[in-house]
Amino acid sequence: MKRNIEIHKIDISSSLPLPYADEGVRAGFPSPAQDYLKEAIDLNKEIVNHPATTFYARVAGDSMRDEGIEDGDILVVDRSLELLDDDLAICYVDGEYTLKRVRLEKDAAWLIPSNPNYPLIKVTPENDFVVWGIVTYTIKKNRRRR
Repeated sequence: MKRNIEIHKIDISSSLPLPYADEGVRAGFPSPAQDYLKEAIDLNKEIVNHPATTFYARVAGDSMRDEGIEDGDILVVDRSLELLDDDLAICYVDGEYTLKRVRLEKDAAWLIPSNPNYPLIKVTPENDFVVWGIVTYTIKKNRRRR
């Protein structure tokens, strides 16, 4: 079953500063909780550097699962960034969109999945190929379904 990538424009016309633990949250031994949270963070300002060229996209499929990117995750995609070797990108190849890690060579590019069930895709000048945007962040739900 072929599924298309859902693309959504980012709206940064309002801000929603939320309290955050500015001293960090330990992932090792527990530490005393902060008495109060005095700092705030606005995710629009934190993760969107180029509002006019940044979009959200929802992942459909599991080809990047071993990189921790799963079906239903939300990607923050910046279309103004130039592709660098080893970037995670949404690419258009021969009529289809795909999310892959891109490795650059002199005469080709390789689209690398993070799931052994999917093949590497070699892109040459003969392919219809466009890098649609560079993934800058992944937003995922961590609470398990009940």
